[in-house]
Amino acid sequence: MATTRRHFLETTAAAPLAAAQHRRVSANDHIQFATIGVGGMGSEDTRSARAQQGVKLVAVCDLYNGRLERAREVWGRDIATTRDYREILQRKDIDAVIIATPDHWHAKIAGDAMEAGKDVYLEKPMVREIPDGQKLTAVEKRTGRILQVGSQRVSSIVYQKAKELLEAGAIGELNLVEAWWDRNSAIGAWEYSIPPDASPETVDWDRFLGAAPRHAFDAKRFFRWRCYRDYGTGVAGDLFVHLFSGLHFVTGSTGPERVYSTGGLRFWNDGRDVPDVLLGVYDYPAHGKLPPFNLALRVNFVNGGSENSGFRFVGSEGTLAIGHGVTLSKVPRETEPGYTISTFAEATQKEFLREYNRKYPHGEPSADALRPQSEERYNPPRGYSDHLDHHRNFFHSVRTRRPVVENAVFGLRAAGPALLSNMSHFDERIYDWDPETMKIKS
Repeated sequence: MATTRRHFLETTAAAPLAAAQHRRVSANDHIQFATIGVGGMGSEDTRSARAQQGVKLVAVCDLYNGRLERAREVWGRDIATTRDYREILQRKDIDAVIIATPDHWHAKIAGDAMEAGKDVYLEKPMVREIPDGQKLTAVEKRTGRILQVGSQRVSSIVYQKAKELLEAGAIGELNLVEAWWDRNSAIGAWEYSIPPDASPETVDWDRFLGAAPRHAFDAKRFFRWRCYRDYGTGVAGDLFVHLFSGLHFVTGSTGPERVYSTGGLRFWNDGRDVPDVLLGVYDYPAHGKLPPFNLALRVNFVNGGSENSGFRFVGSEGTLAIGHGVTLSKVPRETEPGYTISTFAEATQKEFLREYNRKYPHGEPSADALRPQSEERYNPPRGYSDHLDHHRNFFHSVRTRRPVVENAVFGLRAAGPALLSNMSHFDERIYDWDPETMKIKS
């Protein structure tokens, strides 16, 4: 990509972007990081990263001048700022980067960062196109860098508890999972605020487009990029991928083998070209001790009732629900099979009942004979944040070089079915997926 003088902002003298030799991070050193993309999610990631012990923010990159100025206001005038992420990667004193750009830049910047020797915290979905996931997985393996995808449920103690209960057989044999995410607000539907000074002078529009189709400057496309297929991955990439990540962590599954989704644009007719209601159904094969099961996903940005998300794992002996915490519910099965004999001849009914009562004798009903029903709830401590835990796990891996759970392979196994959900919706067809090779079969 060509570089011109207008693509750069001057950095502060206290933290020049040309730096000295790259250093190894010891147990007592600060891990120095930079954030590339300091919009809503990037800013939240940066706050969670700065809350970790022994971690220091030294630079940020963004394509809107106002966010660079805000970064200095919030995190200090000594941090370096630039519009060009390559300047960040050239710095030898930066150990890790957080990448929270629009989706169409994820693969390119993450690959460049690992090639430059940086560890990477990459916002979900890991990639916008499935083939880019294969390439990024190869770069991660070849460079030996840490790559963690930013879907924090895999670091949550709530999801860890659900995983333990499922593995212990608390609900018997799993057969169905339902997951949903309902929203009922403009911001929840990505109607993000557009600053009054947005213009080609304050926004690096050419760099934002990158490899996307050419388009005249449009502040809505820049600040509300999730609404457009050219830059984002819609409902599936924003939210389905979270649900896939949580499901795969709890069950240990590597993914579905059949994908079908449908939906539409029902309410938010603001120029977007992605659905605001999306439904998906998925066939999961047996995996290890896990039996085959089905998954149903739902995301609705037009829910006039409430805003919430959750899971319901249905088994032969009970259900596990995940919301704020985990709820285990059990209602024992009937001990007798029952019967449907009213359409039989009377003599046949009598014969059937004699045999049935012989097999299943029962006495007078009593309080002792009532079937027990149970519900157990497991709630996290007040103020618990899985987002903080996810960043803690990332920086622990940066320091120790121990692998993360949500690496590139895990990230692609969550992103793949999510991206296929988009393809299924727009192409109006079922897709077959190989969760082991992470490739489309048909």
